[in-house]
Amino acid sequence: MQLRTRPRPKVIINITSLIDVIFMLLLFFMITSTFLEQPGIKLELPQARAESLSEPREFVLSVDKQGALFLNRQAVGLEALEAEIRKALPRMKDGALVLKADREVAHGLVVRVMDLAKRGGVKKLIIGTKPEN
Repeated sequence: MQLRTRPRPKVIINITSLIDVIFMLLLFFMITSTFLEQPGIKLELPQARAESLSEPREFVLSVDKQGALFLNRQAVGLEALEAEIRKALPRMKDGALVLKADREVAHGLVVRVMDLAKRGGVKKLIIGTKPEN
């Protein structure tokens, strides 16, 4: 009696689907990473070496050391700031407002003024700096 041995089947690992999944993940991460919005506002310090490349803006909101607010050199109270910005918004070029705050002003006040400006309808908030010597 003779025993027949069956030929062993070759084991083949098909990695085609694994490669497809890896490429799909790579594609997904490449596409979604380009659409991430950076949180916060990019700010310049009070002194900057770069000169301003944009044309002068018409509306400037200034905050002095004592915390007094001036919209185009007209004194404005913190409570009335949002309403004054809403009134001036149609005359603002591109809805842009330049914020110039003294370096001694508390950070909390500057953030509150920025929030009021955004609620007032300002589309672009530009932080004013002076050139470094």
